[in-house]
Amino acid sequence: MAAAAAEGAAKKSGGEMTVVRGLDVARYMGRWYEIASVPSFFQPRDGRNTRATYALLEDGATVHVLNETWSKGKRDYIEGTAYKADPGSDEAKLKVKFYLPPFLPIIPVVGDYWVLYVDADYQYALVGEPRRKNLWILCRKTSIDEEVYSQLLERAREEGYDVSKLHRTPQDDPPPESDAAPTDTKGVWWFKSLFGK
Repeated sequence: MAAAAAEGAAKKSGGEMTVVRGLDVARYMGRWYEIASVPSFFQPRDGRNTRATYALLEDGATVHVLNETWSKGKRDYIEGTAYKADPGSDEAKLKVKFYLPPFLPIIPVVGDYWVLYVDADYQYALVGEPRRKNLWILCRKTSIDEEVYSQLLERAREEGYDVSKLHRTPQDDPPPESDAAPTDTKGVWWFKSLFGK
C-alpha cells in the first residue's frame, strides 16, 4: 500500500496540477500578504512584510501587479502586469510580466501564476506554477490560522510540491505603509537576489 501511495505521489508530481476554475477576478483584486513561499529568484532573501497588491485595469482583462518587501530597512518593490494565459479558458492560469532590472525596463521576464486554491470568501490562496519551483501561501491578513495553513500545506503536497522548501515570511502587525521607509530606487536588491543575498 505504501508503495502504491508513493507511486501515486510520483505521478502527481510530474502531472498536471489542479487549478481553480471560474476565478472571480474582481474579488481576487486588492492586497495579499505573503505568509510563506518558495521564493522566486528576484525576491530579496531577507525580505519581510512581503505583499502583493492587484488592481484590474480599464480593459477588464489586465491586472496591475505591485510586489513589495522590506529589506534592511528599505522598501523594495517591483511592478508588472498579469493576464490570462488563455483568454478562452476558465482556468486561473495567468502570466505575469515584469521588466528586469526594474530601473531599466528593457528585459521582459514572464512567469506563470496559477491559482491552485482560494477559499469561498477569497481570504487565503495557494499559488504555484507548472514547474513546481515556486509556491506562495497568501492571506488577506498578516497572519493565518495554523489549521488553515496546515490544510494549504497538505493541498500543496497533493499537487506534488516539496513543502519542506517553504519559508515563513515575517510579517509585522500592523503592516508598514509604503511611504514609511526609504525606497530602493537603484534596483540594488535585484542584483543581490541573483546571488542569493
